[in-house]
Formats: sequence, C-alpha cells, structure tokens
Amino acid sequence: MRAVVDQLEESRIREVANEGLGRPDVLKFWFGESDEVTPAFIREAAMASLQLGETFYAHNLGLPELRQAIAVYTHGLHPGRCADHWFDRIAVTSGGVNGLMLASQLLVEAGDDVVVITPAWPNLAAQPQIMGALVKTVSLKVVESGDQAGAWVLDMAALLAAITPATRLLIVNAPNNPTGWTLSREEQSTILAHCRCTGTWVLADEVYERLYYAGQSANGAAPSFLDVAEPDDRLIVAHSFSKSFLMTGWRLGWLVLPAALTHAVGKLIEFNTSCAPVFTQRAAVVALQRGDEVTPALVAHLQACRDTLVPLLQSLSGVTLAMPPGGMYAFFRLDGQPDCLDVAKRLVREAGLGLAPGSAFGPEAAGWLRWCFASRDPQRLVQGVERLQAWLRDQGKKATGL
Repeated sequence: MRAVVDQLEESRIREVANEGLGRPDVLKFWFGESDEVTPAFIREAAMASLQLGETFYAHNLGLPELRQAIAVYTHGLHPGRCADHWFDRIAVTSGGVNGLMLASQLLVEAGDDVVVITPAWPNLAAQPQIMGALVKTVSLKVVESGDQAGAWVLDMAALLAAITPATRLLIVNAPNNPTGWTLSREEQSTILAHCRCTGTWVLADEVYERLYYAGQSANGAAPSFLDVAEPDDRLIVAHSFSKSFLMTGWRLGWLVLPAALTHAVGKLIEFNTSCAPVFTQRAAVVALQRGDEVTPALVAHLQACRDTLVPLLQSLSGVTLAMPPGGMYAFFRLDGQPDCLDVAKRLVREAGLGLAPGSAFGPEAAGWLRWCFASRDPQRLVQGVERLQAWLRDQGKKATGL
C-alpha cells in the first residue's frame, strides 16, 4: 500500500456518527444533506429509464441531452462571454467528489505545490495529497468582535502571498462548507488575476452556489468564478446535483472546464468509472428542466431553517457564531471546549444531539461544531437547541460542583 493512502485520516464526522449507532432518539445533524427525499418527478424519470431498459454504458462525458441541459442551466446562471461555449466545456461525473478527484488527476503530479483555503471539507486537501502533491493551507480568519463576531473572512494578502509561480493549483470552496463564507465577485477577480500571473490553476468547488441567501444577483446564485473568467482561463468549476436538487445519493455532478481539456477528462472518466449510469442522467435532465419546482422552494426553506436555528444558538451563553450567507450549516464555537471531537461524541451520548466536529475541517476549526440545518421539520432544530442548552447547563453545574 502507498504510504499516503495508509496515512489518510478517517472521517471524524463518521467517527461521531458511529457513537449514535442504534440510537433512534438521536437528532442527527452531522452529515451535509437534507432529510427530504428527492422529488417524485425526478425519481419517476429514473424509473422510466429503467423500464425502457436503459441499463447500458453511456458516453464518457455524459449523455448529450444532459450536457446540453447543463449548458442551458449554466448560461441561465452565468450569461456572458462564454455563452456559446458551455456544451463543449461540460463533463458529467459520478458525483461532485468524483469531479474534484478527476480535476486533481488531470492537473496534479507528485511534488506539485497545492494551496487549499481552509476550513474546508477534508476531501479537498486529501485528493491532491493522494496524487503526491505538497499541500499547504491558508486559513480563513475569525471575526472576534462586533456585529459579525464568529464570521470567517478571507485574508487576501495571506492568500496571494501563498500563491507563487511554483503553485500548481489553488482549491477554493465558496460558499464554504463548513463556515458559510462566500467570496465576493471582486475577491474572485483579484484571485483570478493573480493566478493568471503565476500560472496557477484554480479549482472552484461551487456545489453550494444556489444555497445563497445574500441576494446579490438577479438569479439568487452566489458569485461564481465563471462570472469573471475567460473561456480559456486555467479554471475548473465543480458542481453537483446533490445539494440544490435533493439528490445526494444519486452520485451525479459535473465539471465546467476549458474546452481544450474536455476530451482528456473523458479519458480519465473511462479509467475511473467509464460513465455515469444512464437512468441517473435521465433523472438529472428532468431535474434541470423542472428545477424551478425544486430549488427556489428548497432555498427558501433552508433560509427559514437558518433563520430559526442561528438566533437560538446566538442566544446561548458561551456560543459564538455569525449568520452564514451561504451553504446549509451553522458553524459555531463553544467557549472553553477546545476538544470538539470529544464534545461531539459526548453530545451524542449525553444529549442525543448529533453534530460534526470542527476539527474534521482543519486544525484551525478546533473548538467549533458544524450543525446542518437542512431539516424538513424546523421544529427538530428547536429541539436540538433545547438539548444543547440543557447539556451546557449540566456542564456548568459540574464545573461549579453544584
């Protein structure tokens, strides 16, 4: 076995979830997915495909119908100078994580320098490490006081200093998992201009693009690198059907990349998965065609969930967090509790509350916890806060010997 594989850290989120095995009473907010099932019309499209016997291989890059639907969808969100080129820049992948791994396989060689903005979903740093890259991180900074206390912000000077002509790849996830941090269009332009000068590729994980609540664009989407990039920029953008279409288990995503690289990605897909299943792709076509029946209502519901949960958490003594502008997570710090993995396990055992430890997303997030607020029933969020409040009260009594 390669040493880099042997040394990969197992998921700390699943480590916490294992504490709740066999516990139906636990309120589970640890994984990054909604508890709502995929809409019926999407499931029915997949079933119809199977009934037609579409159980054979597809094109490596995806069904032409799906690539065209993604091109139309992308143009709707990002109308601009790239409008005539979207189809040739689309590659369908077996999930967003597969797309991200394909991008690392495409760009990264052993010994390459890669920069990752953290805290971040651990796969983003692990994938280039698997390829043998030397990964260094640039951490977001926490606002410690004022109205935005608990918000995570980018230190642009530190990031630009970290990206040099030796940097092969920058990986950035915005809206961000777990913090909710979102890049502004001006920040994206600054980063892209700098990476043009250094010859650095940008891999932008924008799977939470539609889960955005600041409303700065007419279509409600978060700022995207696609809005400021030229078609031949060294930019790959990863997307997924998981979050915005309630399709986490379907394992379907796509990449937007320079047209000159699309054929090469098709070759990589052949050696990884050959293709995404046809019936899932048929479902995705319908999801895009009828997306207005899913995504706007989902975003409105998630915003209502966020606006329910965050003020309740902010009202608790010793809890620090800011209102996240994007994503589906409340990311908060418990004062005096630096070992968030231990706290997360204890919350499962002692309070019946399942949260993700911040340290799963990088050492700079030690002491923080991630709460996925994508709940079909917002009352579950209220119940969860009540359990957290009771647990904190008990901890206070133990600390004072009462």
